[in-house]
Amino acid sequence: MMISKRKRRKKYIIIFLILIIAVVFSGNIWISSNYLVVRNYTVNVPRTTGKTIRAVVISDLHDHQFSSNNTRLVEKIVGIEPDIIFMDGDMLNSDSDNSSVPSSLVQQLRDIAPVYYSLGNHENAYISNGHPDFLNQLEESGAVVLDKTYVDIEVEGIPIRLGGMYDYAFGLDGNNTALAAPEDVLTFLTDYQNTDRIKIMLSHRPESYVFGDASKTWDIDLIICGHVHGGQVVLPFIGGLYGGDQEWFPKYVHGLYKKDNFQMFITSGLGSNKQKLPRFNNPPEIAVLDIKT
Repeated sequence: MMISKRKRRKKYIIIFLILIIAVVFSGNIWISSNYLVVRNYTVNVPRTTGKTIRAVVISDLHDHQFSSNNTRLVEKIVGIEPDIIFMDGDMLNSDSDNSSVPSSLVQQLRDIAPVYYSLGNHENAYISNGHPDFLNQLEESGAVVLDKTYVDIEVEGIPIRLGGMYDYAFGLDGNNTALAAPEDVLTFLTDYQNTDRIKIMLSHRPESYVFGDASKTWDIDLIICGHVHGGQVVLPFIGGLYGGDQEWFPKYVHGLYKKDNFQMFITSGLGSNKQKLPRFNNPPEIAVLDIKT
């Protein structure tokens, strides 16, 4: 039986539409892995100096390379002219053979502005997997590593207490009570917040602070996070699909949030490790924070 011209035409149209959808879908995945975007955010902290600090925030590189030796990434950051650079964890993978990617990146970025590096879950696992010298390698490359530690610095004449902590800022007592946190966390945070300086905390995962009463207990001006990859898959009109301990359709996934005693900024990051779904509708982000004081 001969297939009518109308049926053939309909078949070709369907095949053409499927091909278009496939091209758009694969193109979006490529963009979400390789097309760097620079996004600017303004954060106001309760001071009256009238000055602005420009910070670059990068996170979750996961050993990805934006051109050879991450030259394209570095060139983008050079053009931003930051006062300070924050590397907020998961810059390599737990199973990386070595630390050449983050170490080389630090060496290039230190010539642009001071570099401060806080740890993510992948750094902690990488160290546990037989790389105890990793922190020394970062410091030798030119970064200041913050791991339940802080430094008092001045940027553009503005006094800042800059801390870094990966751990939960609460205890796992069933209610996520802040004052039930382990002794080392309590000691660190109590000491950290005892200052009149602007308090900025690098905390790789937002979940370290958004559960329980941590946001009502700890006095921090700005917490800077990554970890959740912007939700990995970003759905139109809905937002990020999945976010770590927040699980499906996370509330705190990307952008600037106000929660009780502090503001929280979350970058969608630069890459992604082995995930069930690839990044989609979610290009790699260099975040620029203009912190107005």
